[in-house]
Amino acid sequence: MKPRAVTTFLALLPGVPVSVEDLNAEAWTVYGQRQLNHGYMPPVPERLEWTPWEGAGPGTEILGDVTDQRVLDIGSGPGHHAVHLARTHDAQVTAVELSFTQHQRAIDTHAGTPGVHFVHGDVMDYLRTAQPFDAAYAIGSLAFTDPHRSLPALRDGLRPGAPLILSLLHTDLHGRGPSTTVAPREQMIVLRDDPPLPTQMWVLAPQLWEDLLTDHGFRVEAIDLLRPSDENNPVVQQLIRARRLPNRPARISSRPRTTRPPVPHAAIGVGAILLSDQGVLLGRHRRGTLELPGGTVEAGESLEATVIRELAEETGLIARPDDVALLGTLVDHVGDVVRVTVGAIVSAWQGQPVTQPDESVGDWAWYPLDRLPHGLFVCSAQILTAWRPDLPINHTPAHFTPYA
Repeated sequence: MKPRAVTTFLALLPGVPVSVEDLNAEAWTVYGQRQLNHGYMPPVPERLEWTPWEGAGPGTEILGDVTDQRVLDIGSGPGHHAVHLARTHDAQVTAVELSFTQHQRAIDTHAGTPGVHFVHGDVMDYLRTAQPFDAAYAIGSLAFTDPHRSLPALRDGLRPGAPLILSLLHTDLHGRGPSTTVAPREQMIVLRDDPPLPTQMWVLAPQLWEDLLTDHGFRVEAIDLLRPSDENNPVVQQLIRARRLPNRPARISSRPRTTRPPVPHAAIGVGAILLSDQGVLLGRHRRGTLELPGGTVEAGESLEATVIRELAEETGLIARPDDVALLGTLVDHVGDVVRVTVGAIVSAWQGQPVTQPDESVGDWAWYPLDRLPHGLFVCSAQILTAWRPDLPINHTPAHFTPYA
């Protein structure tokens, strides 16, 4: 890691390349200096706030009982969250901050706080020699570091079973949704009337974060999307709850039979039942059938993730993994193609269903169960009768295997 003074000097030289993470470190150093100039320090909160909006989402409790536990604050900024954990929950917090000026803000105000150890440095470098922590969290900060560098260090720096809680951007200030590739994008840090500071952030889709965490030895337990109360604010935060998996024993190998891909012979999709006081949600396909929200499972995607993705893409509704319950599997065939359809019930969602551009299904409406329309798509009809066998719907037969 370059000393900050050297990095600052290099950043000022035209034509000298500066890494993404050095650029971000410089931005936060300038930001911290501006806050020092303004004399501003955030108050110690009454609970951990995972978003810029007070009271949005859960609080400190999602870290579990941290009494006398060694907790890592990743990118701790002015240190107010670390102080809260130490004072209110008797945690032993190590607050690591790369920006010297942000670190200076923390020690100017909170140096000597029992239970808090403030460290100026790169958290990945720090974890190489530190004893494994019992828990870790990052409020907005981990998005400024390449996950291929940060996640292996966090895996090695946490004991098996330790929680890792991450608050990250989902939709940015410009209303742009998350990326489906592991690449940074430009974001601006805005403070009062000061000039905006350009940074590079990894604003990634929840499924991509889940894949990255899984690949690096974590199990993702939940991903929540959190929104401000101001409807005109386009920013959405995602809150990821993960847990460090136990160290894996030596793995037994496996290999494909041949380098040739298998012959395509099956199609698998999902259909989601959303039931409100007005009835069940159906949309009209451009070919005329009425059907449940749903679609084809993508490679490497869980069935619950497919339900959530298709629901958002087709209707604009947002659901969480905990809101999705899988009903079971329906198997039939169309010609020589085996068709597998998985039905699901979505118990809660956010928003109102709206026709989405470039989608083949739209005109979403709620239909009472005793007045369902004619012309249902056969897979939707199969799901509905698997769910409610009393519904008077005709369709081709399918073998249904319910899930426990």
